[in-house]
Amino acid sequence: MRLGSRSPDEFMQMLNKKNELIQQDLLVKILELTKTVNVKVMLGDATITEQKTFDPKLVIDYLEKLNQKLTGWELQDVSITNNQDLRRVFTKFQIIEGNYLISGHISLQFHVLLYYKPLQRVIECQKELADIVDITKNKETELSDNSDQFVLNKLKEMGYKDFDHQKLFEVFYDDEEFSKKVYAEIEKDSGVEFKKLTERKNILFKELDSLLVETYQTSSVLIDDARLVSGEEGCLSTLDIEFIKNSNREGLFDPRKMSNMVKENILKKLDELQLVIKN
Repeated sequence: MRLGSRSPDEFMQMLNKKNELIQQDLLVKILELTKTVNVKVMLGDATITEQKTFDPKLVIDYLEKLNQKLTGWELQDVSITNNQDLRRVFTKFQIIEGNYLISGHISLQFHVLLYYKPLQRVIECQKELADIVDITKNKETELSDNSDQFVLNKLKEMGYKDFDHQKLFEVFYDDEEFSKKVYAEIEKDSGVEFKKLTERKNILFKELDSLLVETYQTSSVLIDDARLVSGEEGCLSTLDIEFIKNSNREGLFDPRKMSNMVKENILKKLDELQLVIKN
């Protein structure tokens, strides 16, 4: 049973109120940890601008400390998902009280924006790349437009006869070593200077990648599971209580059947969680 769900039961209403306080305390903490600062970055056109960002490491450290303070709980290590420009830092924890399992999930979802470091070297790399592209574009077009016929001619020079375009596709698909050998021969004929320029271009692209800087943005609002899955920015905090019967978890149960002792201990566990989150 997800806390926050409507219920006429008095105890469940108490838990819902406690869950709401925990969420608000967490949000205050996340607001503090995701305060942004301005950093200077460079756009692709070499324009220098300022971008707001926060430090996700502060959130990671906070969740790790939270795990260390939750004594008696079964904890999951803080994890980070990396899906292109969308990332999520999260942890999960659970504890058994009587025949009931309390489980929690806390996460922050945020977007990553890439810029260049505001360095002269970025402009130098871009200029050199542009010059290489201008020099090599005619040769690259020739190789691209006439690739099949170029390969067939090379095969004839290597002693292979009666190859047509369909046969060429079949052989290259079935014999990887053969295709590597043929393209190695073609590369030799592309010219030493062209090969050097191509290698230089690859080096410059790698160097430009190393000059990228990540900035991070999020929204300091509470989101639910659906909004998390859809890729929205924000903070998620959920608590669930399940009844354990014959090693199976049941989300639907009658809270009136809980003993007073179990109810008191569950409230104590949530009080402990709230105290850890606030501090």
